[in-house]
Amino acid sequence: MYWTDYHHHTNNSFDSKAVMDEVCAKAVEKGIDEICFTEHFSVNPKAPTYGHMDFSKYISDIQHAKSKWQDNLKIKMGIELCEPHLMKDKYKEALDGIEFDFILGSIHNIQEEKLRKYLFDKENHAAYLGYFEEVLKLVTNADIDVLAHFDLLKRYAMAKIGNYNVKDMEEIIRHVLHQAIKRDIGLEINTSGFASQSVGEAFPRIELLKLYKQMGGEILTIGSDSHRVETVGNYFIEALKMAKEAGFSFIYTFDKRKPEPIRMDDFIL
Repeated sequence: MYWTDYHHHTNNSFDSKAVMDEVCAKAVEKGIDEICFTEHFSVNPKAPTYGHMDFSKYISDIQHAKSKWQDNLKIKMGIELCEPHLMKDKYKEALDGIEFDFILGSIHNIQEEKLRKYLFDKENHAAYLGYFEEVLKLVTNADIDVLAHFDLLKRYAMAKIGNYNVKDMEEIIRHVLHQAIKRDIGLEINTSGFASQSVGEAFPRIELLKLYKQMGGEILTIGSDSHRVETVGNYFIEALKMAKEAGFSFIYTFDKRKPEPIRMDDFIL
């Protein structure tokens, strides 16, 4: 089995204390074959992420890890961009000359409000519709490879307003998927939702994966979104089962931002 984790954070992200070398050691211990680190980054001074990233340290950490673990673990350098459809010129300037293998795009804030605050006075339909409309802007305009945790809002919404009704949101979701497919932007199965008692499912729901496949989508990555050493690679098998159930034959890795398929027949579940 070729085990991948294409969404992991370390202390190069503002919300993690994990040390990259320790993450790699745990990944090797678990039998993970390939990991892509995807540290948070934002150019918006009002975003919580802003100001933490030191690219020279991050690149140095990656180079050291690649050298130390080259015989046991394939290591890729990625980034998770916060609202990359906004301030595009600033993102382009900040990232110029850095060779990433993989770029995730995500929505953590809407109109400069964290998602928890965005939810404050909204009922279910309006909250999710507004969120997916922002996701549509992202996939229409941003320079990314994969959309991270498509329906992330449910992490904060479940306890307050519940999950969304797929049928109610189908029109806007189809618009998002159409743009993603048109621009060769993939989806990830983000397994962090499995670990949440209130969520209890991946990001996105399997219905969205099935719709993505039906519409012609192919590029699919799996990521734990782990911010801790011990949870690297969590729920990989569950994600593979979701992918198979949704009709996919491949999952993808990336090299210098080029997608590389791995046939799922190679996995033993």
